[in-house]
Formats: sequence, C-alpha cells, structure tokens
Amino acid sequence: MTVAKFRGVIPPMLTIFKEDGSFDWEGNKALIEHLLRGGVHGIFVLGSSGEFSHLSVDERKEFAEFAVNYIAGRVPVVVGTSSCNTREVVELTQHAREIGADGAVIVTPYYWGLSEENLYLHYATVAETVDIPIILYHFPDNTGQSLSPALVARLAKDFSNIVGIKDTVDSIAHIRELILQVKAVRPEFSILAGYDDHLLNTLAMGGDGAIPGTANFAPQVTVNIYNNFVRGDLQESINWHHQLLKLPRIYTLDKPAIGVLKEACRLCGVPVGTTVRQPAGRPDETVLTKLKIMLDEAGLLRTC
Repeated sequence: MTVAKFRGVIPPMLTIFKEDGSFDWEGNKALIEHLLRGGVHGIFVLGSSGEFSHLSVDERKEFAEFAVNYIAGRVPVVVGTSSCNTREVVELTQHAREIGADGAVIVTPYYWGLSEENLYLHYATVAETVDIPIILYHFPDNTGQSLSPALVARLAKDFSNIVGIKDTVDSIAHIRELILQVKAVRPEFSILAGYDDHLLNTLAMGGDGAIPGTANFAPQVTVNIYNNFVRGDLQESINWHHQLLKLPRIYTLDKPAIGVLKEACRLCGVPVGTTVRQPAGRPDETVLTKLKIMLDEAGLLRTC
C-alpha cells in the first residue's frame, strides 16, 4: 500500500517574539519542545499562525533556518514560502530546499483574483524550478482564491513534487472530493485538514491528517485522535474528538486569533511570550476571560 509522505498532526507553529518584536529564540525553542513532547508528526513554520505575512523576506529566511537547524530531523519540517509574487515564492522555496527543509507549503496568492489557469501556472512555475516536496495550501476564506479538486488533481498528476494539500475549508464535501479525485491520480498524495475539527472526518474518508492550530497548546488532543485511529481504536479516537470539538470556538474570539493561540499556550504552561506583530494584536481582558472559560470547559487548564 502506498503511504503518504506527510501524515498525522503537523501543527502550524506560532512564531514567538520578544516585547520589542524581535525573535525570541528561547521561546521558540520552548514551543518546539512542547510540540515534540506532545508527539506531533511534523512541524509547519511560517504559516498563517506563524505570522509569515508580518515578516520580511530576510526574517522569514532567518526563522526557517533556525527551525530546521534546531529541530534537527526529529520530525519533518515544512516551511511556508507563500507570497503574492511568484518570483518571491520561488526564492523562498529555493531557500527552504537549501537549508534542508523537508517541504514547502504554499498558499494561493491572495490579492488579485486569479483564473484557474493562472493559479495552475503559479504552482507550476515553483514546482518546475525547485525540486522540493510542495504542499498546496487552500484557505479561500483568507485568500479569496479556491483550488478546485480538479485543479489539484491536475497539479498532482503533472508534478511529482507536489505531494499534498492543507485544505482549510469548513466543508467536508471539498475534502471528500479531494480524496476521491486526487488520490485516484496519486494515491500517496497527502490530504490534510486545515480546520482542527475535520481531522477525524478526513481520516475516516481516507485522508492523512491535519495541520491544526490548537495543537500549538494542546497537541495531545489531535495526536491522540490520529494515533488511536490508525491503531484501530476508533472509540478512543472519538473520545478525543469530543474533547477537540470545544476548542475551535477560540478562533472566534479575535481576528486574527494569533494572539489568542499564544495566550492559550501561556495558560497551558508553555513558557512563551504573547507578543504579536501588527496589524494583529493582543486580546483584551474580556477575550482572555472567555478563553480561560473555554480551556477550562475542555479540561485543558488541568491537563495541558
């Protein structure tokens, strides 16, 4: 049986800053160690939760190199190399390859509306130029761009180094069609849910895992859903799924919810700062009170 290259729980790691907005290397190390202790199957740096859009190109390269070197092969590391500028995507993806990253994650461009053919050509240019495993990143609520299952299947068929997709859609129908259409072309292609609470659905339909933001502070929840599912203990997987269902509500507490995720890490005992780069901001006391209630209801203030 063909096995997907990227599978399991691959958290979109937060980027930890000092109060002055510079990188907090010790804080980032602490978060990485927390994720590894939680049993994650990979780490995704410089995604949406990693504030890639708040960083310069040089800062993104610096952080990617730090992450690859510090994790040092303990789990696969995939680096976000997204941009509205295809040349910049190529530059960042080439850099990810040079530093030894295991793959690159590329969200659709997010300013101009693009035809399906132009979306195809964007990814084709990167895949043809840089020999590294590429995970497509579909997040239409943020980008305004959609990757149809047919387009993903075309890319998967045409480029062997396009190996998976993070599908951040609140629609199990879209994930279903990806599994049916893309795996018919490339059985080993990784279908990874972008929304935390679609992990179990995705696995049950034949998908491969998730890239869940709540795994930053509670990796054990999604890791236990995945691990119990693959070992055949469906009831235990469902039990953990029921705990997970309480968590995605934290994404509604602020826009974007990056600061909320950092505060959740702090409340769960991860020794990290909660500074975010503007235009994101820190949650206020009302939001923090609601967050504490949500985490307590999920049993996480006592266990994470």
